Amino acid sequence: MTSLFIRGIGMQEILLIALVVLLFFGGRKIPELMKGIGKGVRSFKEGINGIEKDISSSNENK
Repeated sequence: MTSLFIRGIGMQEILLIALVVLLFFGGRKIPELMKGIGKGVRSFKEGINGIEKDISSSNENK
Protein backbone atom coordinates (compact mmCIF):
# COMPACT_ATOMS: atom_id res chain seq x y z
CA MET A 1 0.00 0.00 0.00
CA THR A 2 2.87 2.37 0.73
CA SER A 3 4.38 1.74 -2.68
CA LEU A 4 1.11 2.87 -4.27
CA PHE A 5 1.31 6.13 -2.34
CA ILE A 6 4.95 6.73 -3.27
CA ARG A 7 4.34 6.08 -6.96
CA GLY A 8 1.92 9.01 -7.08
CA ILE A 9 4.48 11.49 -5.72
CA GLY A 10 6.81 13.06 -8.25
CA MET A 11 10.01 15.00 -7.76
CA GLN A 12 8.18 18.34 -7.82
CA GLU A 13 5.89 17.28 -5.00
CA ILE A 14 8.82 16.06 -2.89
CA LEU A 15 10.64 19.38 -3.41
CA LEU A 16 7.50 21.33 -2.50
CA ILE A 17 7.05 19.31 0.69
CA ALA A 18 10.73 19.80 1.59
CA LEU A 19 10.42 23.56 1.00
CA VAL A 20 7.31 23.80 3.18
CA VAL A 21 9.02 21.83 5.95
CA LEU A 22 12.09 24.06 5.70
CA LEU A 23 9.99 27.21 5.88
CA PHE A 24 7.82 25.90 8.70
CA PHE A 25 10.53 24.51 10.98
CA GLY A 26 13.61 26.46 9.89
CA GLY A 27 17.07 25.14 9.12
CA ARG A 28 18.11 24.67 12.73
CA LYS A 29 15.10 22.61 13.80
CA ILE A 30 15.18 20.07 10.95
CA PRO A 31 18.07 17.97 12.37
CA GLU A 32 16.30 17.82 15.73
CA LEU A 33 13.07 16.84 13.99
CA MET A 34 14.80 14.06 12.02
CA LYS A 35 16.50 12.79 15.17
CA GLY A 36 13.14 12.60 16.92
CA ILE A 37 11.58 10.77 13.98
CA GLY A 38 14.51 8.32 13.93
CA LYS A 39 14.10 7.60 17.65
CA GLY A 40 10.39 7.06 17.15
CA VAL A 41 10.92 4.64 14.27
CA ARG A 42 13.57 2.75 16.24
CA SER A 43 11.27 2.47 19.25
CA PHE A 44 8.42 1.26 17.03
CA LYS A 45 10.62 -1.42 15.46
CA GLU A 46 11.82 -2.58 18.87
CA GLY A 47 8.21 -2.86 20.01
CA ILE A 48 7.25 -4.87 16.94
CA ASN A 49 10.24 -7.18 17.44
CA GLY A 50 9.26 -7.67 21.10
CA ILE A 51 5.71 -8.59 20.12
CA GLU A 52 7.00 -11.05 17.48
CA LYS A 53 9.27 -12.68 20.08
CA ASP A 54 6.38 -12.98 22.53
CA ILE A 55 4.18 -14.58 19.89
CA SER A 56 6.87 -17.03 18.77
CA SER A 57 7.69 -18.00 22.38
CA SER A 58 4.01 -18.56 23.19
CA ASN A 59 3.68 -20.75 20.07
CA GLU A 60 6.68 -22.83 21.18
CA ASN A 61 5.14 -23.38 24.63
CA LYS A 62 1.93 -24.87 23.21
